[in-house]
Amino acid sequence: MKKIFWFLVPAIALLASSCSSVYMPNTPNTPMLSAKGELYSGGHINLKGNASFTSAYAVSDHIGIMANGSFMNQNRDKKAFRHNILEAGGGYFTTFGEKNNRVLEIYGGLGRGSSDITYRKKTENGLQTYDRQEITLNKVFVQVNFSKKKTESFRLFGRVFPLNYGTALRASYVDMGKFIRNDVEQTTEDNIFLEPIFFTRVLLTNAVQLQHTSGWNFGLKNRDFLTAGNSVSSLGIIINVGGKNLRKGSRH
Repeated sequence: MKKIFWFLVPAIALLASSCSSVYMPNTPNTPMLSAKGELYSGGHINLKGNASFTSAYAVSDHIGIMANGSFMNQNRDKKAFRHNILEAGGGYFTTFGEKNNRVLEIYGGLGRGSSDITYRKKTENGLQTYDRQEITLNKVFVQVNFSKKKTESFRLFGRVFPLNYGTALRASYVDMGKFIRNDVEQTTEDNIFLEPIFFTRVLLTNAVQLQHTSGWNFGLKNRDFLTAGNSVSSLGIIINVGGKNLRKGSRH
């Protein structure tokens, strides 16, 4: 029951995004690479409809490269929000521990994106736009991931599902390239975001996993628009092939 609780813990974090912000964080990349040739790919989505993809490849036994991104197109009566971001990076990974099933990863990278937000109100003549914000974003990030590929599991519907656990801390510097509000150029803003996350993976097969990510987003600067108003929580599907066979003491 405790293991299921940590996988489902999500409610508060998934919904903790009621404040408005022009920055919508993507799901941090936590590939758990273990050996040269390992390929990781994931798709994630949160309750606001922000869809993220994460991918990584181990070019050697300790060097990995990654590509990430997210997009969102939400159109409601009172608010329309379009957002996208693309990232590329790389870094170092290693495995250690008695069974070589602990993974430490350190990555860094760059990103570019944009946000387009329209606020509307109902009038006698229908919906009327009263505030429109168009922003381009630049991003630099570093992150540290620590995870453990466990032999622990839980039983459901007569099947046994192994579990993997991990945590990551991403620090992102995000600044506006331009900020247009109601067709008038505005003073740009920047911020530093700290995004700690915890994730649990249920192994459905050797290559396919279901991941829940629970996380938060903290802004270190007091800003009016580039704030930490959206969470980093999501649900996703992971495809992972190659790497060490830790189930036998050396991959999931």
